[in-house]
Amino acid sequence: MVTSYEQESMFGAVGQEPAQISRSAVPAKTALEHAFPAGVVSAAAERESWRKEVHRPATHTHKWWAQRLGSVFRGILAAAVSEDEQDAINCYSNALRLDGLVVCDPFAGSGTTLAEAAKMGAKVIGRDINPVATLVQRQALASWDRAALDSVFKHVEAQVRPEIDRLHRDKHGRPVLYYFWVALAPCPQCPSDAPPVELFSRYVFAQHAYPKKYPASKATCPRCHAIEIVNVVTDEQLTCRSCGHTSDLAGPVNRASMTCHQGHTTKVLDALGDQPPKLRMYAKQVIGTDGSRQYEPIDDFDLALYEEAENLLEKQRLDLVLPTGALDDGNNTRQAIRWNYREWQQFFNARQLYSLGLLGASIRDLNPSPEREALAALFSGVLEFNNLFCSFKGEGTGAVRHMFSNHVLKPERTPLEAHPWGTPASSGSFSTLYQSRIIRAWEYKRRPHDLVPMGDKPERVFGLSQPLSLALGDAEDIVTEGASAYVCSGSSASFDLPDGSVDLVITDPPFMDNVHYSELADFFHAWLRKIQPFDGYPTHASTTRHTEEVQSADPAEFGRAIAAVWKECARLLKPKGLLAFTFHQARITGWVELVKALEAAGLAITAVQPVKAEMSTSTTKSSAADPSNLDSIVVCRLRGQSPLDVTTAEAVRERAVTALRECQQAGISVGYADVESVVRGSILALHTLPGHSASVEELTAEADKEVLRVAAELEVSSRKSSQKPSRS
Repeated sequence: MVTSYEQESMFGAVGQEPAQISRSAVPAKTALEHAFPAGVVSAAAERESWRKEVHRPATHTHKWWAQRLGSVFRGILAAAVSEDEQDAINCYSNALRLDGLVVCDPFAGSGTTLAEAAKMGAKVIGRDINPVATLVQRQALASWDRAALDSVFKHVEAQVRPEIDRLHRDKHGRPVLYYFWVALAPCPQCPSDAPPVELFSRYVFAQHAYPKKYPASKATCPRCHAIEIVNVVTDEQLTCRSCGHTSDLAGPVNRASMTCHQGHTTKVLDALGDQPPKLRMYAKQVIGTDGSRQYEPIDDFDLALYEEAENLLEKQRLDLVLPTGALDDGNNTRQAIRWNYREWQQFFNARQLYSLGLLGASIRDLNPSPEREALAALFSGVLEFNNLFCSFKGEGTGAVRHMFSNHVLKPERTPLEAHPWGTPASSGSFSTLYQSRIIRAWEYKRRPHDLVPMGDKPERVFGLSQPLSLALGDAEDIVTEGASAYVCSGSSASFDLPDGSVDLVITDPPFMDNVHYSELADFFHAWLRKIQPFDGYPTHASTTRHTEEVQSADPAEFGRAIAAVWKECARLLKPKGLLAFTFHQARITGWVELVKALEAAGLAITAVQPVKAEMSTSTTKSSAADPSNLDSIVVCRLRGQSPLDVTTAEAVRERAVTALRECQQAGISVGYADVESVVRGSILALHTLPGHSASVEELTAEADKEVLRVAAELEVSSRKSSQKPSRS
């Protein structure tokens, strides 16, 4: 069977065969340390960054945060076993085999390092403190049987689809793709029997993603909820043909405040009191008999059908898989708690809970197998698109804006309820994600492809990598050759592996910031603990939070936690082994704590190399004053094993300029924040070298001066009012 991916194989198109290259040791001096091909790797990473889920689908079967680019980690691995830049490019661009080498990732996340190393034939060890991340890693590596996958999928479909379909139809029997809801809040200044305020910021609820080109949009009448067509470019009002009411397109909510029909203005949060907002269903999108999508107002049939779902939920609650647990206060949960969402069940309406509960129970009751685990991961991923924190993106694009479009749990005033099983026209449903995530990952794992230089640009190539179909085992299995992969959840400050058992530690640690992945991952865990996707999943734990998480905006806490992991990595490394990780830190205090932690662990930084970061399409990145586009690859050896060829501030500055310019020449945008991060890391790295006498404070001052020099030399300027490097 030839997939759509295989049809694009460049080697197949030109009749070439990749060279077979085998490496079984880490050189005393590597290209990763002194001649990293930053331009070649970054060019491939730039292309991958626009469609990560297409170019590396094995590690994108489920949501995880800050998912790194496979091309970058392929480049790191290739350069780590090469002696010069051309050797690294050859290894990167051909069929490199790392048979006999052991690669470990202590912050394994979505499994990028593990997948890239396994594709090269290395043994892989992955650990993450969060069990949801472990689930994602296991899907990237596990062996799936396609017939078995389809069999369990069809079994679940037969059990639950008829009932879910029945609850998502209109009075004519047509499928309903989406129900549109609006949050309600009582006006504290009006009588208690006054109608609540519908929390619309505007009454247009469905418009095209390119409204200037396609201005015709759907609006709901604030009086009777009939649907009217308006021109969002020229119209400021709507006149309802059903009731004759004329109103502004602007709704009663302006930023954090609402205005009732009597003109009283109140903060929305004050109006809610101590309860989450009640919701009203006002419109739906159905599939017509001709296949067209049609918007219609909610009618009595829709209301009765929803009431039936409420009754079914109460009657069958004990038989369903339902989320359990409460939200703990944290930076990422605080906004939801302020809106009085305190339990995970409150993130769903009754029909969602009933439908998803049926689906989860069917998967829970399957016999244990890798394919059952794949469906459990798929089910968890579907939750991201089927909850009350989702909204409508618009026409001409994927319809559902998932709940994690922000790095906080942000309540939605106009939530979108989707069909959780879905139709071929659905967005974010179980049936469509089965194809776009699970089957796409199966195709990729069966025959992986990579982005490598072909002529003047990177192209997709098959035949370089081994299939991702690994035997997963435990620590004993990995030591005794009984398994090729060991993936587990737990603190990376303590591995159950012998000293000197790892050749390469390649990872992407957390940054020093406020984004606590566990606070967000608990949304999935609240359901997964009732399914137990794999043996050892912590079903009794109410949260995935952990006291040894390396995640804090406090410099001292961050430094203390990451130092414990680096110390353990130093224990695991073979004497000639190498540790490398990607890092980007806007605050210099993050770099200072990182350097101190590495020094305390007995590790010396031998190089800091720039490379393309993962977030080309990030709205958070694009809105920053000085957006970052590069990561720094920090390369370390055990102290006493490091080649000391670059030991002065001037020398590391020159190397940083050369590498950053190579990125520019490859067409990669280099911003002021990138210069800050790479230069700061390069200068501060000197503190870890044996015999280096400069203090961290002295190197920090030197780094600030060098940032200005390098930025000027590369003709890079800051968008901020001052170009003085931030000392925060």
